[in-house]
Amino acid sequence: MEFQTTRKLRDFDTWGEVRRAWEAGETGASLARRYDVGLDNLWRRRATESWVRRKGPDPKPEPIEGWDRYARAKMEAFELKRDETRQLAEVLAAAMQGGPLERVPLWHAGHVLTWRAEHLETEVAAADREYFRKHAWTDGFWDAAGRLEDLWVLDQVTLEANREAWREDAGLPPGVAEVWP
Repeated sequence: MEFQTTRKLRDFDTWGEVRRAWEAGETGASLARRYDVGLDNLWRRRATESWVRRKGPDPKPEPIEGWDRYARAKMEAFELKRDETRQLAEVLAAAMQGGPLERVPLWHAGHVLTWRAEHLETEVAAADREYFRKHAWTDGFWDAAGRLEDLWVLDQVTLEANREAWREDAGLPPGVAEVWP
């Protein structure tokens, strides 16, 4: 009894499909089964023809809590930030229309003062200066002639005077990253 082996001959189009599929990330074993090509031949062609797989981005690992809980936490954080932003907008809008400054957050005081000085009457600017006299560090907001400094100066004065509050807001413990701010 004689055994005769038949050679599997595949055309260039078939091998082109195999190459494109392998370079896209499909496994050699699955391609050998699907196209009925020998796995050894596939590896040989891959080596001789210098097939290269395209490196795609690494998949994002699943969070420990699972995607649903992760998404819920992200939505809650988003809604909280959105609501805080809306409340801040209302406070700033009221202050910019001449309303009280008591609720204006510290870090926005310079912007509100600048806006009010540019858009409201001089009496409001004078009242603002009187209001801020309660903080000794706000003397740097006005020059010797009584004019309000530029916004960047106001922001710098506020940051320097309230350095520890900024560091606490940023979550920096004492003794680390001392050059900030």
